Formats: sequence, C-alpha cells, structure tokens
Amino acid sequence: MKLSCLQENLNRGLSVVGRAVATRTTLPITNNVLLATDQSRLKLVATNLEMAISCWIGAKVEEEGEITVPARLLTEFISSLPSDRVDISLSPRTKTLELKCARFEARISGVDAKDFPPIPSIAEGITTKAEVGALHQGISEVVFAAATEESRPVLTGVDAQLDGDLLTLAAADGFRLAVYKLPLITPVSQKTEVIIPARTLAELSRLAADQEEAIEITVNPNKSQALFRLKSIELVSQLVQGTFPQYAQLIPQSYNTRVIVDVAQFLRATKTASIFARDGSGIVRLVIAPGGELSPGKLTISARSEEIGDDVGEVDAVVDGEEAKIAFNGKYLTDVLSVLHETQVALETTNPSSPGVIRPVGVDNYIHVIMPMFVQW
Repeated sequence: MKLSCLQENLNRGLSVVGRAVATRTTLPITNNVLLATDQSRLKLVATNLEMAISCWIGAKVEEEGEITVPARLLTEFISSLPSDRVDISLSPRTKTLELKCARFEARISGVDAKDFPPIPSIAEGITTKAEVGALHQGISEVVFAAATEESRPVLTGVDAQLDGDLLTLAAADGFRLAVYKLPLITPVSQKTEVIIPARTLAELSRLAADQEEAIEITVNPNKSQALFRLKSIELVSQLVQGTFPQYAQLIPQSYNTRVIVDVAQFLRATKTASIFARDGSGIVRLVIAPGGELSPGKLTISARSEEIGDDVGEVDAVVDGEEAKIAFNGKYLTDVLSVLHETQVALETTNPSSPGVIRPVGVDNYIHVIMPMFVQW
C-alpha cells in the first residue's frame, strides 16, 4: 500500500468515521480504523458492531493495500500535522504503517485488515431518498425523546414508518412522545416500519449537517439493517428488533384550553424556572389565564423548592378556552422548545392529570406529547 493525500482531507475523514469507533469493547480491533485503497481513493472505515461508517477521500494511489491501526492514535497524530501532503506507505511484512508529512514522520503498528469485522453491504431491499434539510430537522425534533436506558430496547430507537412518499419518525421514553412527518423524494414500493437506534440517527444528523445532496436510505429485506448513503460517506446500522408501541392512541384528540405563546419567551421562562425546580424533582408549574377584552391572556411559569425559594415568570399568550393548570418536568419542556424552528408554539391541555400537547404554529407535521406531573396546587 502506497499513497498520498492531503492532511485536511484525511483529518476530516477520520473525524467522520471516528464517532463509530468502539469505546468499551470486548473486541479490541474495533478500536481500530481500517484504511484501504479503493480505485483512486482512500477508504476509511470504523465500526462498533452496532453501526459502521465508511468515508472515501481523494488520494493518489501508487500501490493497493489495506491495514487497520489504532483510531485514536492515528486521528490525534494527523490532526496535529501541518496542512500539507501526507505520504502513507505500508510494510506488508511488519504490518507497520509509515506516515510522512512536511518534516514529520511516524510509524504505527497495525493489525491485519482481514481480522476487521466485515461491513454489511446492503444491495437490495426497500430504497428511498429524503431531502437532507427535512431529514436533519426531523431527526433533531424527535431523537432526544428516545429512552436512554436499555430496560425497554425498542424505546432506545426511533420508529420509522415509510409509506408511499411519507416518512414518519416517532420517539418515546414513557414520559413523552415526539412525532415528525416529512416527505420522501422517491416513494417506497411497499409500506415498511423499522426501529432505528437513536444513536445512529443522531450520527446521521451530524454527518448530514454539511451535505447538500439527498440522502439515500435502504432497508434490507429482513429488516435487520439499514444503509444511509451520503456523498462519499456511508453509514450502516443494525436495526432494533421488536414492536414499537402503538403511539397514536396516546395523542389526545381534543382539549379544553389552548394557549399560543412565543417560543423564545416560553423557553427563557422555563429555563429560569428549571433553576429553582432542580431541588423540587424538576417540577415546573404552568397556569394559563384567559385575557379580557382589552388585556391579553397570560401563561405563568413557576417553580418552587422548600429549601431554596421560588420563581415566577409570565409571558403574554393567546388563550382559547378556560383557565387551566398543569405541571411538567422542566427538562422535558426545555428539550422540545430548544429544537423548534418556528417562532410560536401552541400548548393544548385538558386537565392537570392529562398529557399536554405541544404543536408549532404554522406547520402540521410535528406533535409533541408530555405526561404531566402530579403536584399539590
């Protein structure tokens, strides 16, 4: 193996695949990154056995070859080099990778590439394409609602329903539910539902941030793996096996009170209340008061802790319906308000013990449901 490439390209490629490198693992080779020549490009691959990221960068290849080397060591070394040409050569006998750049050179002991876990290639199955901006926004508005602990594995994933030219993403952790609908560029041939690990989608969203071209999505025939293809990057992920809860019945179909407020003001008041709610199990109380003929309605956001004190914030609101009270975990409110792109949001409530529904004003493709907390008023 003998090739040369630019330091900035190699550095960027290593940062792309680096997030898939295993951290705690029983298989030491998954701490490595695979370097392989692929026609006139250098292919970098990393995997933690749940997902694998491959990235191709431009290179001048003189001799074919492949090797795996410790990912962290290589990444830190390459990122410390000047912006110049990097010459890479491999001694097949000693499995040593030699790197030269400007006045720096290093030798890194590698492990044979044939010991690296095989990366699944998904050539057939259900295939579609999604516009990168819509998918990026959709992921950001649901992924945080997935469960983090593994007690119910299906809830650590995001439910993806592909139906015609529509993709519905849903995540829930037992206390909240987020559902986002986005159009697909290419309709799917048959209705399909899979559960994608939330970590995979968070990674995809990060990789898609500086992409412009549509993202190609392929689910293999037995629904065990999915492939996301971007420009010069491929992400393959295992899918979560199991049945996602039927979440449609968790969404209240009616309300007694609907309040419309400015997102930024609501977020600021919730964050402020959350400071006082830390000692009070995170409880933030909301009181909705309709306005009179001349005065606007208002939403009062408060928190109190026996030990440290209390705080009250008010925002103007347009209120439809009667006066209402409800309490939520402040973190759940902050999480959803932080990802909304719209300037106004509607909160719908029925009574203090029923879920609250949050909908951005002006769009109908997103809904967020939060379970209330029971408090003494």
